[in-house]
Amino acid sequence: MNVEKRHNVRLTGRDDPSAPAIVFAHGFGCDQAMWRYVTPRFEDRFRVVTFDHVGHGGSDHSAFDPERYGSLDGYAADVAELLEAMDLRDAVFVGHSVSSMIGVLAARRAPGRIGKLVMVGPSPRYIDDADYRGGFSEAEIEELLVSLDSNHMGWSAAMAPVIMANPDRPELGEELRNSFCRTDPEIAKSFARVTFTSDNRADLADVSVPTLILQCSDDAIAGEAVGRYVHEAIPGSRFVKLRATGHCPNLSAPAETADAIAAFA
Repeated sequence: MNVEKRHNVRLTGRDDPSAPAIVFAHGFGCDQAMWRYVTPRFEDRFRVVTFDHVGHGGSDHSAFDPERYGSLDGYAADVAELLEAMDLRDAVFVGHSVSSMIGVLAARRAPGRIGKLVMVGPSPRYIDDADYRGGFSEAEIEELLVSLDSNHMGWSAAMAPVIMANPDRPELGEELRNSFCRTDPEIAKSFARVTFTSDNRADLADVSVPTLILQCSDDAIAGEAVGRYVHEAIPGSRFVKLRATGHCPNLSAPAETADAIAAFA
């Protein structure tokens, strides 16, 4: 299976190989559908690429290899291979949540393929460490992972509304819950452990492309202190705090999210 089929790539927007490209990458337990309200904004200017990480959405689930995907490097290698297969250069890479860090790693792996980074709700480390506040203690992360391991469906139902953080719009939390539940439980457990125990703080200083950090208000997963840490660690980066609440502004506030990306891209 070729790379594009493996990742269920969808290409929309301008049918012109010389047009700039923008690539949207989804977060944990999601798929490319999470960008459906954002991507139309860019179709008049860009070749718009959406895809699914292996094990998610319409990707080739049989391609999941626990060893390859035992760290974020495996996912970054996939992105680099995808950019190369599509011969994309100087693309704008928009990563939500954990895909923000996957984008950081992919930009280093594939010089020249990514020209700008947009990081939506990024966190380089979720676990508190010395004077760093990632938002969770090691015990809290382990409890989260044990809960996911023992009851995937129950964890999804409990966590989705917390992550979405828009209680007046319960349909958003329901969509996120359904997305979590559609993900293969074993792959979800593996990706969750890789995501929530990762530490990419040291990689931030190596980012050499223009970078935008989009920070949501009241984000229970990646709080403002984390977003500002990322901003301070990446030389010359731009920090924008959205009015959107929760961790998924691509669903809860797509217009505001698209506006912020468009102003940068």
